[in-house]
Amino acid sequence: MYEFDNIIIGSGMGALSAAICLVREGQTVLILEQHNVLGGWCHSFRIGGQRFSPGVHYIGQLGEGQSTRMLYEGLGIANELTFFEMNPAAYEHCWIGEERVDIPANFDELRKVLSEQFPKEKKGIDEYLTAVQNVSSQLDLISEMNGFMDHLTIPWRTRHLGKYGLFSVKRVIDWHIKDPLLKKILNIQWGNHGLPPGKASFPYHAAVMAHYAKGGFYPMGGGAAIVKAMSNVIKKHGGQCRTGQKVKRILVQGEKVKQAVGVELENGATMYAKRIISNADPTTTYSRLVGEENLSKPLLNQLKNTKYSCTSLILFLTVDMDLRKAGLDSGNIWLVPDAESEETYGQHAGADIASEAEFPALFISSSTLKDPTSFDGIHHTLEVITLINNQAFSQFEGETGAHSQAYLDLKEQLSMKMIRSLEKALPGITECIVQKEMGTPLTNKHYIDSTKGCVYGTEKSFWQIGAFAFKAQSEIENLYLCGASILANGVAGASYSGVQTAARILGSSQAELLKPDPAQQLHVYPAEDPTHYPEWIKTKINTRRKLKVKDTARPNPA
Repeated sequence: MYEFDNIIIGSGMGALSAAICLVREGQTVLILEQHNVLGGWCHSFRIGGQRFSPGVHYIGQLGEGQSTRMLYEGLGIANELTFFEMNPAAYEHCWIGEERVDIPANFDELRKVLSEQFPKEKKGIDEYLTAVQNVSSQLDLISEMNGFMDHLTIPWRTRHLGKYGLFSVKRVIDWHIKDPLLKKILNIQWGNHGLPPGKASFPYHAAVMAHYAKGGFYPMGGGAAIVKAMSNVIKKHGGQCRTGQKVKRILVQGEKVKQAVGVELENGATMYAKRIISNADPTTTYSRLVGEENLSKPLLNQLKNTKYSCTSLILFLTVDMDLRKAGLDSGNIWLVPDAESEETYGQHAGADIASEAEFPALFISSSTLKDPTSFDGIHHTLEVITLINNQAFSQFEGETGAHSQAYLDLKEQLSMKMIRSLEKALPGITECIVQKEMGTPLTNKHYIDSTKGCVYGTEKSFWQIGAFAFKAQSEIENLYLCGASILANGVAGASYSGVQTAARILGSSQAELLKPDPAQQLHVYPAEDPTHYPEWIKTKINTRRKLKVKDTARPNPA
């Protein structure tokens, strides 16, 4: 009856990492992706020959012995990946009103830099960053605990987590820091999970800060390079990845005990498997694919009360401007107003989104500065993001096929509004734009199939993370979940969720599935200093630029 051991719905990082773990254990896997490319938020696309990666802007923990590096080496994909380290002296640039403060890699260096700029806050800075380090390190311990003695020592080994676990970021930082500007600097990375400090769980925010504590890294080739490396391993072990395959429903049988047995595609085809793994978010998985008639009352109540993260506008730009001369480097820019950070993001909904001349906050990233091999010597790319309320485009829900003129007009309005906002960071940029395209919440729903176009899965509030999050193993027998809503958002968080889901299926552990492999070695080079690039990277850079020069010199057809 069963054609596969596992059918996986979606091909995000959770799906791909789960698939690798399963196929390496001899199980058959079929991945079904509704889009025409694999990768979910990690996929890349091209506009006019320029590559953009909508969901990959930087990744942390890629140094020797660090968690994301161990993940890639353990999955057997490290040899296929090369990363560039963003400016270690300032991988984050905080532009808060008229103030300019850089965040360096390494907590000790951050302590030093901030203590010099805020000498009266030196003690508070040390106390706050120590709390961040203690709590994040104890979060890491939980996944490593195995056996009676480990669990017996949980109260002692996680005492800092217990102390701070119930408090918001704002509450904890207010205990230690008084200066309003310093608070905004230390909180700037809340944009990576989407909840402002007054609502965000301190442990979750601490984990995000710790993830980038040693700096930020960008993959050569963009997000697609990670997707390619992972899919290569899956195919090498006999797994199948099919694109353009939208799942209509999960086939469930049984009366008293509900059991997932297969899937039905939009084209009417059915496929059967011993188990189904969904990389879609919980609402999509349960309400749409499983059907509420198959769910228990407690699960229905959980779904009813579930909140999803904010959504976003992403402006993809190609510009004819020397961004380095304009003051940019491989570091990200967080452009926020000199106002309470609670007001920075997510305040626009419905008709309000186009009411003001500029957006109050932007995240600015240039992949051509982060990945030198992508720069053609003439044009740079920019990905400019602002987070918005997930109801902002609700008036267009239900639109299918070609978009309405009202939607296209609003999209153009918002593009120009974002460009006006960008002028604060890059004066004169408007005249240098070669091409532009904007992604909206509807874009997210179309390509990623995310509920309400959310960008981080479920909202990462206290009651929706950790023990209160949706579980990898569902109440439907042989139905499992993975992805940003199960463990954590972000490239690494979603990837680790897939490993943990596979461990649950195999009766194994994360450590056993990610055993160190001496044959795997990740390559990391500085984005800012080409001095020690190997010849193959130098050749790649030169070839890219020569092709652009040749293309530019080609005469236009009559």
